[in-house]
Amino acid sequence: MSATWTNWGRNQTCHPARVEVPRDVEELATTVARASADGTRVKAVGSGHSFTPVATTDGVHVRLDHLSGILTADTVTGRVTVGAGTPLHVLNPALQALGLALPNLGDIDRQTISGAIATGTHGSGARYQGIASAVTGLVLVLADGTVLRCSATLEPEVFAAARVGLGALGVVTEVELQCVPAFRLHAQEHGADLHDVLSSVDDDVARHDHVDMHWFPHTDRVLVKHNDRVGEDSAGRPLPAWRATLDDDLLSNRFFEVVNRVSTRWPRIVPRLNQLTSRTLSARDYTDDSWKVFCSPRQVRFRESEYAVPRAAAGDVVRALRDWVDRHDVSLPFPVELRFTGADDIWLSTGYERDNAYVAVHQYHRMDDGGVFAAFEAIVAEHQGRPHWGKLHTLGADRLAELYPRFGDFLGVRDRLDPGRTFTNDHLRHVLGD
Repeated sequence: MSATWTNWGRNQTCHPARVEVPRDVEELATTVARASADGTRVKAVGSGHSFTPVATTDGVHVRLDHLSGILTADTVTGRVTVGAGTPLHVLNPALQALGLALPNLGDIDRQTISGAIATGTHGSGARYQGIASAVTGLVLVLADGTVLRCSATLEPEVFAAARVGLGALGVVTEVELQCVPAFRLHAQEHGADLHDVLSSVDDDVARHDHVDMHWFPHTDRVLVKHNDRVGEDSAGRPLPAWRATLDDDLLSNRFFEVVNRVSTRWPRIVPRLNQLTSRTLSARDYTDDSWKVFCSPRQVRFRESEYAVPRAAAGDVVRALRDWVDRHDVSLPFPVELRFTGADDIWLSTGYERDNAYVAVHQYHRMDDGGVFAAFEAIVAEHQGRPHWGKLHTLGADRLAELYPRFGDFLGVRDRLDPGRTFTNDHLRHVLGD
Protein backbone atom coordinates (compact mmCIF):
# COMPACT_ATOMS: atom_id res chain seq x y z
CA MET A 1 0.00 0.00 0.00
CA SER A 2 1.09 3.62 -0.56
CA ALA A 3 0.34 6.57 1.66
CA THR A 4 1.24 10.12 2.56
CA TRP A 5 3.28 10.24 5.76
CA THR A 6 3.63 13.30 8.00
CA ASN A 7 5.66 13.53 11.19
CA TRP A 8 4.33 14.56 14.60
CA GLY A 9 5.60 18.13 14.26
CA ARG A 10 3.81 18.54 10.90
CA ASN A 11 6.95 19.87 9.24
CA GLN A 12 8.05 16.77 7.30
CA THR A 13 5.98 14.93 4.68
CA CYS A 14 6.81 12.19 2.20
CA HIS A 15 5.03 9.90 -0.24
CA PRO A 16 6.47 6.40 0.02
CA ALA A 17 5.78 4.08 -2.89
CA ARG A 18 4.84 1.35 -0.41
CA VAL A 19 4.28 0.92 3.31
CA GLU A 20 5.17 -2.49 4.69
CA VAL A 21 4.28 -3.75 8.17
CA PRO A 22 6.16 -7.08 8.45
CA ARG A 23 4.80 -9.64 10.89
CA ASP A 24 8.22 -10.97 11.86
CA VAL A 25 11.94 -10.65 11.18
CA GLU A 26 11.83 -13.15 8.32
CA GLU A 27 9.17 -11.15 6.49
CA LEU A 28 11.14 -7.95 7.14
CA ALA A 29 14.31 -9.53 5.73
CA THR A 30 12.45 -10.59 2.58
CA THR A 31 10.96 -7.11 2.17
CA VAL A 32 14.34 -5.38 2.52
CA ALA A 33 16.21 -7.81 0.26
CA ARG A 34 13.58 -7.52 -2.48
CA ALA A 35 13.58 -3.72 -2.34
CA SER A 36 17.38 -3.59 -2.37
CA ALA A 37 17.56 -5.90 -5.39
CA ASP A 38 15.12 -3.61 -7.22
CA GLY A 39 17.15 -0.51 -6.32
CA THR A 40 14.36 0.79 -4.08
CA ARG A 41 15.25 2.75 -0.95
CA VAL A 42 14.03 1.54 2.44
CA LYS A 43 13.45 3.57 5.60
CA ALA A 44 12.17 2.27 8.90
CA VAL A 45 9.80 4.70 10.59
CA GLY A 46 8.74 4.84 14.21
CA SER A 47 6.36 7.32 15.81
CA GLY A 48 7.53 10.29 13.73
CA HIS A 49 8.83 12.37 16.62
CA SER A 50 11.93 13.57 14.75
CA PHE A 51 11.73 17.06 13.29
CA THR A 52 14.34 16.31 10.61
CA PRO A 53 13.58 14.30 7.42
CA VAL A 54 15.60 11.35 8.82
CA ALA A 55 12.73 8.90 8.21
CA THR A 56 11.36 10.26 4.91
CA THR A 57 11.48 8.23 1.69
CA ASP A 58 9.92 7.86 -1.73
CA GLY A 59 10.68 4.15 -1.57
CA VAL A 60 9.51 1.64 1.03
CA HIS A 61 8.44 2.75 4.49
CA VAL A 62 8.81 -0.08 6.99
CA ARG A 63 6.77 0.07 10.18
CA LEU A 64 7.79 -2.23 13.03
CA ASP A 65 4.42 -2.37 14.78
CA HIS A 66 4.55 -6.16 15.10
CA LEU A 67 8.16 -6.23 16.34
CA SER A 68 7.18 -4.93 19.73
CA GLY A 69 7.16 -5.88 23.38
CA ILE A 70 9.59 -7.50 25.80
CA LEU A 71 11.10 -10.63 24.24
CA THR A 72 13.38 -11.81 27.07
CA ALA A 73 14.13 -10.53 30.54
CA ASP A 74 16.63 -11.50 33.22
CA THR A 75 15.57 -9.76 36.41
CA VAL A 76 18.81 -10.78 38.14
CA THR A 77 21.19 -9.16 35.66
CA GLY A 78 18.72 -6.55 34.45
CA ARG A 79 19.28 -7.51 30.80
CA VAL A 80 16.10 -7.15 28.75
CA THR A 81 15.57 -7.69 25.02
CA VAL A 82 12.75 -5.79 23.35
CA GLY A 83 11.31 -5.51 19.87
CA ALA A 84 12.60 -2.44 18.06
CA GLY A 85 9.09 -1.11 17.47
CA THR A 86 8.25 -0.94 21.17
CA PRO A 87 7.10 2.58 22.15
CA LEU A 88 8.69 3.93 25.32
CA HIS A 89 5.27 4.57 26.86
CA VAL A 90 4.63 0.83 26.52
CA LEU A 91 8.12 -0.25 27.57
CA ASN A 92 8.34 1.79 30.77
CA PRO A 93 5.37 0.25 32.63
CA ALA A 94 6.33 -3.21 31.32
CA LEU A 95 9.78 -2.82 32.85
CA GLN A 96 8.20 -1.52 36.07
CA ALA A 97 6.18 -4.74 36.30
CA LEU A 98 9.48 -6.65 36.26
CA GLY A 99 10.98 -4.43 38.95
CA LEU A 100 13.25 -2.73 36.39
CA ALA A 101 13.70 0.65 34.72
CA LEU A 102 15.82 2.41 32.12
CA PRO A 103 18.62 4.40 33.80
CA ASN A 104 17.58 7.65 32.14
CA LEU A 105 14.78 8.98 29.95
CA GLY A 106 13.85 12.10 28.04
CA ASP A 107 10.71 14.10 28.71
CA ILE A 108 8.68 12.50 25.91
CA ASP A 109 7.78 8.80 25.78
CA ARG A 110 5.99 8.52 22.43
CA GLN A 111 9.10 7.38 20.50
CA THR A 112 9.86 3.76 19.71
CA ILE A 113 12.97 2.43 21.42
CA SER A 114 14.76 2.04 18.07
CA GLY A 115 13.85 5.57 16.97
CA ALA A 116 14.95 7.01 20.30
CA ILE A 117 18.39 5.46 20.16
CA ALA A 118 18.86 6.01 16.41
CA THR A 119 18.63 9.78 16.88
CA GLY A 120 20.49 10.00 20.21
CA THR A 121 17.54 10.82 22.45
CA HIS A 122 18.81 11.76 25.89
CA GLY A 123 17.51 12.79 29.27
CA SER A 124 19.23 14.84 31.93
CA GLY A 125 21.73 14.16 34.68
CA ALA A 126 25.40 15.07 34.86
CA ARG A 127 26.27 11.56 36.10
CA TYR A 128 24.09 9.82 33.51
CA GLN A 129 24.02 9.38 29.74
CA GLY A 130 21.44 9.17 26.96
CA ILE A 131 19.17 6.20 26.32
CA ALA A 132 21.57 4.59 23.82
CA SER A 133 24.15 4.11 26.58
CA ALA A 134 21.86 1.47 28.08
CA VAL A 135 22.02 -0.59 24.88
CA THR A 136 24.14 -3.75 25.19
CA GLY A 137 23.19 -5.48 21.97
CA LEU A 138 21.39 -4.96 18.67
CA VAL A 139 20.00 -7.09 15.86
CA LEU A 140 19.86 -5.53 12.39
CA VAL A 141 18.49 -6.64 9.04
CA LEU A 142 21.00 -5.56 6.38
CA ALA A 143 20.37 -4.51 2.80
CA ASP A 144 20.78 -8.04 1.43
CA GLY A 145 18.33 -9.44 3.98
CA THR A 146 20.92 -11.01 6.25
CA VAL A 147 20.52 -10.68 10.01
CA LEU A 148 23.48 -9.31 12.00
CA ARG A 149 23.89 -9.33 15.77
CA CYS A 150 26.29 -6.94 17.44
CA SER A 151 27.48 -6.08 20.94
CA ALA A 152 30.63 -4.86 22.65
CA THR A 153 32.24 -8.24 21.93
CA LEU A 154 30.40 -9.33 18.75
CA GLU A 155 30.99 -7.00 15.78
CA PRO A 156 32.11 -4.25 18.18
CA GLU A 157 32.64 -1.61 15.48
CA VAL A 158 29.12 -2.14 14.17
CA PHE A 159 27.88 -1.87 17.75
CA ALA A 160 29.76 1.41 18.31
CA ALA A 161 28.18 2.81 15.15
CA ALA A 162 24.67 1.36 15.34
CA ARG A 163 23.70 2.47 18.83
CA VAL A 164 23.14 5.92 17.32
CA GLY A 165 22.89 4.85 13.70
CA LEU A 166 20.40 7.31 12.11
CA GLY A 167 18.77 4.36 10.34
CA ALA A 168 21.71 4.41 7.91
CA LEU A 169 23.13 0.94 8.53
CA GLY A 170 20.13 -1.38 8.47
CA VAL A 171 16.75 -1.93 10.10
CA VAL A 172 17.09 -2.59 13.83
CA THR A 173 14.77 -5.41 14.91
CA GLU A 174 15.82 -6.10 18.51
CA VAL A 175 17.41 -4.00 21.22
CA GLU A 176 19.08 -5.46 24.31
CA LEU A 177 19.07 -3.07 27.26
CA GLN A 178 20.96 -2.99 30.53
CA CYS A 179 18.25 -1.93 32.93
CA VAL A 180 18.55 -0.99 36.59
CA PRO A 181 16.30 -1.84 39.52
CA ALA A 182 13.13 0.24 39.41
CA PHE A 183 13.63 3.49 41.30
CA ARG A 184 11.71 6.52 42.45
CA LEU A 185 12.41 10.21 41.99
CA HIS A 186 11.79 13.07 44.36
CA ALA A 187 10.71 15.95 42.13
CA GLN A 188 10.99 19.57 43.22
CA GLU A 189 9.89 22.32 40.85
CA HIS A 190 10.00 26.05 41.45
CA GLY A 191 10.23 29.37 39.67
CA ALA A 192 13.48 31.34 39.64
CA ASP A 193 15.24 34.29 38.06
CA LEU A 194 17.29 33.59 34.93
CA HIS A 195 20.38 35.48 36.11
CA ASP A 196 20.36 33.69 39.45
CA VAL A 197 19.94 30.32 37.78
CA LEU A 198 22.83 30.83 35.37
CA SER A 199 25.15 32.14 38.06
CA SER A 200 24.68 28.98 40.14
CA VAL A 201 24.08 26.41 37.41
CA ASP A 202 27.30 24.44 38.04
CA ASP A 203 26.49 23.93 41.73
CA ASP A 204 22.90 23.08 40.86
CA VAL A 205 23.89 20.39 38.37
CA ALA A 206 26.45 18.89 40.75
CA ARG A 207 24.05 18.81 43.69
CA HIS A 208 21.08 17.10 42.00
CA ASP A 209 20.79 13.85 40.04
CA HIS A 210 18.71 15.34 37.22
CA VAL A 211 18.27 19.05 36.44
CA ASP A 212 15.89 20.45 33.85
CA MET A 213 15.40 24.20 33.34
CA HIS A 214 12.78 26.02 31.24
CA TRP A 215 13.43 29.68 30.46
CA PHE A 216 10.46 31.66 29.13
CA PRO A 217 11.69 34.01 26.37
CA HIS A 218 10.83 37.70 26.68
CA THR A 219 11.02 37.29 30.47
CA ASP A 220 13.61 36.49 33.13
CA ARG A 221 11.47 33.66 34.51
CA VAL A 222 12.76 30.08 34.70
CA LEU A 223 10.98 26.92 35.81
CA VAL A 224 13.62 24.76 37.55
CA LYS A 225 13.10 21.02 37.96
CA HIS A 226 15.26 18.97 40.34
CA ASN A 227 14.76 15.19 40.27
CA ASP A 228 16.69 13.16 42.84
CA ARG A 229 16.74 9.40 43.33
CA VAL A 230 15.32 8.14 46.61
CA GLY A 231 14.95 4.77 48.26
CA GLU A 232 11.78 2.73 48.42
CA ASP A 233 11.34 3.79 52.04
CA SER A 234 11.03 7.47 51.08
CA ALA A 235 7.90 9.02 52.55
CA GLY A 236 7.23 11.10 49.43
CA ARG A 237 3.94 10.70 47.58
CA PRO A 238 2.85 11.15 43.95
CA LEU A 239 0.93 14.21 42.89
CA PRO A 240 -2.76 14.03 43.78
CA ALA A 241 -4.83 13.10 40.74
CA TRP A 242 -6.53 16.51 40.68
CA ARG A 243 -3.17 18.32 40.70
CA ALA A 244 -1.71 16.16 37.95
CA THR A 245 -4.80 16.81 35.83
CA LEU A 246 -4.66 20.54 36.50
CA ASP A 247 -0.94 20.96 35.80
CA ASP A 248 -0.23 18.40 33.08
CA ASP A 249 -3.49 18.36 31.18
CA LEU A 250 -5.32 21.64 31.70
CA LEU A 251 -2.38 24.07 32.09
CA SER A 252 0.54 22.47 30.23
CA ASN A 253 -1.55 21.23 27.31
CA ARG A 254 -5.09 22.58 26.93
CA PHE A 255 -4.43 26.08 28.23
CA PHE A 256 -1.01 26.19 26.55
CA GLU A 257 -2.61 25.25 23.21
CA VAL A 258 -4.95 28.23 23.60
CA VAL A 259 -1.98 30.46 24.45
CA ASN A 260 -0.18 29.38 21.29
CA ARG A 261 -3.23 29.82 19.08
CA VAL A 262 -3.68 33.33 20.46
CA SER A 263 0.04 33.95 19.89
CA THR A 264 -0.32 32.88 16.27
CA ARG A 265 -3.02 35.49 15.67
CA TRP A 266 -1.49 38.27 17.79
CA PRO A 267 2.26 37.54 18.10
CA ARG A 268 3.06 40.87 19.76
CA ILE A 269 1.29 39.86 22.96
CA VAL A 270 3.62 36.86 23.47
CA PRO A 271 5.82 38.63 26.09
CA ARG A 272 2.75 39.28 28.25
CA LEU A 273 1.48 35.74 27.72
CA ASN A 274 4.87 34.31 28.69
CA GLN A 275 4.78 36.29 31.92
CA LEU A 276 1.36 34.81 32.60
CA THR A 277 2.30 31.27 31.57
CA SER A 278 5.49 31.22 33.60
CA ARG A 279 3.56 32.12 36.73
CA THR A 280 0.68 29.68 36.28
CA LEU A 281 3.15 26.80 36.75
CA SER A 282 3.47 26.90 40.51
CA ALA A 283 5.93 25.06 42.75
CA ARG A 284 5.49 21.30 43.07
CA ASP A 285 7.03 18.69 45.38
CA TYR A 286 6.24 15.01 44.89
CA THR A 287 7.77 11.53 44.59
CA ASP A 288 6.89 8.86 42.03
CA ASP A 289 8.24 6.07 39.83
CA SER A 290 11.14 7.30 37.70
CA TRP A 291 9.42 7.12 34.32
CA LYS A 292 6.34 8.92 35.61
CA VAL A 293 8.53 11.82 36.71
CA PHE A 294 10.86 11.89 33.69
CA CYS A 295 8.11 11.81 31.06
CA SER A 296 5.31 14.33 30.58
CA PRO A 297 2.41 14.47 28.11
CA ARG A 298 3.23 16.84 25.25
CA GLN A 299 0.12 17.41 23.15
CA VAL A 300 0.86 20.91 21.85
CA ARG A 301 2.72 20.46 18.58
CA PHE A 302 5.95 22.33 17.93
CA ARG A 303 9.19 22.36 15.99
CA GLU A 304 12.50 22.17 17.79
CA SER A 305 16.22 22.73 17.38
CA GLU A 306 18.52 21.35 20.07
CA TYR A 307 22.28 21.45 20.36
CA ALA A 308 24.75 19.93 22.79
CA VAL A 309 27.57 22.23 23.88
CA PRO A 310 30.36 21.70 26.43
CA ARG A 311 28.84 22.05 29.87
CA ALA A 312 30.90 25.14 30.72
CA ALA A 313 29.34 26.99 27.75
CA ALA A 314 25.73 26.67 28.94
CA GLY A 315 25.47 30.11 30.48
CA ASP A 316 27.15 31.87 27.54
CA VAL A 317 24.80 30.22 25.05
CA VAL A 318 21.62 31.04 26.95
CA ARG A 319 22.72 34.64 27.58
CA ALA A 320 23.59 35.13 23.91
CA LEU A 321 20.24 33.67 22.89
CA ARG A 322 18.42 35.95 25.34
CA ASP A 323 20.26 38.99 23.97
CA TRP A 324 19.34 38.03 20.40
CA VAL A 325 15.65 37.60 21.28
CA ASP A 326 15.60 40.98 23.02
CA ARG A 327 17.10 42.71 19.97
CA HIS A 328 14.78 41.19 17.37
CA ASP A 329 11.11 41.24 16.52
CA VAL A 330 10.41 37.60 17.25
CA SER A 331 7.67 35.89 19.27
CA LEU A 332 8.50 32.69 21.14
CA PRO A 333 5.67 31.35 23.33
CA PHE A 334 7.51 28.08 24.06
CA PRO A 335 10.15 27.93 26.79
CA VAL A 336 13.82 27.24 26.01
CA GLU A 337 14.97 24.04 27.71
CA LEU A 338 18.35 23.47 29.36
CA ARG A 339 19.54 19.99 30.41
CA PHE A 340 22.83 18.21 31.18
CA THR A 341 24.34 14.74 30.66
CA GLY A 342 27.63 12.96 31.10
CA ALA A 343 30.04 11.75 28.43
CA ASP A 344 29.69 8.40 26.62
CA ASP A 345 31.63 6.35 24.05
CA ILE A 346 29.09 6.09 21.20
CA TRP A 347 30.54 7.33 17.94
CA LEU A 348 27.70 9.60 16.77
CA SER A 349 26.30 10.41 20.18
CA THR A 350 26.24 14.11 21.00
CA GLY A 351 27.85 13.03 24.28
CA TYR A 352 30.82 11.29 22.69
CA GLU A 353 33.71 11.85 25.14
CA ARG A 354 32.18 15.13 26.34
CA ASP A 355 30.06 16.28 29.28
CA ASN A 356 27.31 18.37 27.74
CA ALA A 357 24.68 20.98 28.30
CA TYR A 358 21.72 20.72 25.93
CA VAL A 359 19.91 23.87 24.86
CA ALA A 360 16.62 23.41 22.99
CA VAL A 361 14.65 26.11 21.18
CA HIS A 362 11.00 25.44 20.34
CA GLN A 363 8.38 27.16 18.24
CA TYR A 364 4.67 26.43 17.90
CA HIS A 365 4.08 24.50 14.69
CA ARG A 366 1.71 27.13 13.26
CA MET A 367 4.13 30.03 13.81
CA ASP A 368 7.18 31.20 11.88
CA ASP A 369 10.37 30.95 13.90
CA GLY A 370 11.33 34.54 13.09
CA GLY A 371 14.94 33.60 12.40
CA VAL A 372 15.62 32.27 15.88
CA PHE A 373 16.66 28.81 14.71
CA ALA A 374 19.35 30.24 12.43
CA ALA A 375 20.50 32.65 15.12
CA PHE A 376 20.66 29.84 17.66
CA GLU A 377 22.69 27.70 15.27
CA ALA A 378 25.17 30.58 14.80
CA ILE A 379 25.51 30.99 18.59
CA VAL A 380 26.23 27.32 19.30
CA ALA A 381 28.64 27.15 16.35
CA GLU A 382 31.03 29.23 18.46
CA HIS A 383 30.97 26.50 21.14
CA GLN A 384 31.44 23.32 19.06
CA GLY A 385 27.71 22.67 19.16
CA ARG A 386 26.63 19.19 18.12
CA PRO A 387 23.03 18.99 16.84
CA HIS A 388 20.54 16.50 18.17
CA TRP A 389 20.03 14.13 15.23
CA GLY A 390 16.25 14.29 15.52
CA LYS A 391 15.98 18.08 15.84
CA LEU A 392 16.20 20.86 13.25
CA HIS A 393 19.66 21.85 12.06
CA THR A 394 21.41 22.65 8.78
CA LEU A 395 24.86 21.10 9.30
CA GLY A 396 26.31 18.94 6.55
CA ALA A 397 28.86 16.12 6.46
CA ASP A 398 31.95 18.35 6.31
CA ARG A 399 31.09 20.24 9.50
CA LEU A 400 29.82 17.15 11.30
CA ALA A 401 33.10 15.37 10.55
CA GLU A 402 34.85 18.16 12.49
CA LEU A 403 32.52 17.76 15.48
CA TYR A 404 32.60 13.97 15.76
CA PRO A 405 36.08 12.39 16.07
CA ARG A 406 34.79 8.96 14.92
CA PHE A 407 32.69 10.27 12.02
CA GLY A 408 34.99 8.66 9.46
CA ASP A 409 34.84 5.34 11.30
CA PHE A 410 31.04 5.47 11.18
CA LEU A 411 31.17 6.03 7.43
CA GLY A 412 33.49 3.05 7.11
CA VAL A 413 30.97 0.79 8.84
CA ARG A 414 28.23 2.20 6.62
CA ASP A 415 30.27 1.45 3.49
CA ARG A 416 30.65 -2.16 4.66
CA LEU A 417 27.04 -2.76 5.68
CA ASP A 418 25.20 -0.75 3.03
CA PRO A 419 27.47 -0.10 0.05
CA GLY A 420 24.46 0.31 -2.26
CA ARG A 421 22.84 2.89 0.06
CA THR A 422 19.55 1.05 0.39
CA PHE A 423 18.85 2.95 3.60
CA THR A 424 19.71 6.46 2.43
CA ASN A 425 17.55 9.48 1.66
CA ASP A 426 18.19 13.13 0.84
CA HIS A 427 18.70 14.02 4.49
CA LEU A 428 21.31 11.30 5.07
CA ARG A 429 23.09 12.31 1.89
CA HIS A 430 23.36 15.78 3.40
CA VAL A 431 24.53 14.82 6.90
CA LEU A 432 26.66 11.79 5.99
CA GLY A 433 27.67 12.52 2.40
CA ASP A 434 27.53 10.00 -0.40
